[in-house]
Amino acid sequence: MSTAPLAGVRLLEFDGMGPVPLAGRLLCAMGADIVRIAKTGSADRPGSGLLLHDRPVVRLDLKSPSDLTTVRDLVDRADGLIEGFRPGVMERLGIGPQQCQARNPALVYVRVTGWGQEGPLAQAAGHDLNYLALSGILHAIGPADRPPPPPLNLIGDYGAGSAMAVIAMLGGLMQVRNGAKGEVIDVAMIDGIAALSTSIHALSKAGRWSEHRDDNMLDGAAPFYRCYSCADGEFIAVGALEPLFFAELVAKLGFEKGRWVQRNRSDWPDMAAAFTERFASQARDEWVALFKGSDACVTPVLSFGEAVRHPHNVARRIFTDGLPSPVPRFHSADGPAMRCGEELAATVLDRWAKTPSGPKCR
Repeated sequence: MSTAPLAGVRLLEFDGMGPVPLAGRLLCAMGADIVRIAKTGSADRPGSGLLLHDRPVVRLDLKSPSDLTTVRDLVDRADGLIEGFRPGVMERLGIGPQQCQARNPALVYVRVTGWGQEGPLAQAAGHDLNYLALSGILHAIGPADRPPPPPLNLIGDYGAGSAMAVIAMLGGLMQVRNGAKGEVIDVAMIDGIAALSTSIHALSKAGRWSEHRDDNMLDGAAPFYRCYSCADGEFIAVGALEPLFFAELVAKLGFEKGRWVQRNRSDWPDMAAAFTERFASQARDEWVALFKGSDACVTPVLSFGEAVRHPHNVARRIFTDGLPSPVPRFHSADGPAMRCGEELAATVLDRWAKTPSGPKCR
């Protein structure tokens, strides 16, 4: 028997964009038996194969009475369900949380949206950048003299969406394991973004965070916590926040000890100009060699392709087949038994009927 933490847990994942597919991948990596429900006749989105390859897909027409009967049969056998449609869509299809839990009271029903299940914007369209904008976080990112740049979709879709959805599912499964009924969990990306920014709000309340962009310790204002251009057009990242690390940075760059007081903001313009000039004098990899083994907190800014090949990332197997490996790592657990590709709904029903239930208390 597998020792993976979610071995025996059966989950339904309703196909969608954004955070739900990554949440499914992470839960699958922990051993859950996940079946992805996708639209009949549809094809997986281009480039999404590696994100979806580790769990089977059953293609159904959710407006077909017979296919909806199949979905409900799967719901009866599932421990959890995760979906990312706008509020009300699943209810209109007849498979909303109340309808599903009437059949399966132990079901953990996780709903992932941008704006949440309620509120003035609940039915509005949006994407990662919009949720970041309304949370206050986007205002704090980027140079002071230009509009905030889109910081990829890692914060909203994946940090506040996928990761929070996984936490929600795990928490719900624990509730059921401890004897409670199933739960309906509202995972809103705007909620998650706000939660992720707790430390920044704490600094602001303590008077230690400026509302102005590029004016704080962690947003690029500090010369010892930012990126610099190198002679070859590549970049180097400097994160020498602590005094000991800062002292090593200064020494490695060849500046005299005591030239600057690290946290004295009046020293920052001269410090920034000196660091900029010095880093621009050599190629990135020359700086990497110079700082190797030091505690100055200096690292190269790598492209995605370079990151896959970096010795540390290779040694830790951070990437598998060019895609980031699932986390977290359970060293005592077996990996999940992967079931890939298309699967007939009848086959899933038969397989699930023969599989011992997960953490339900039935």
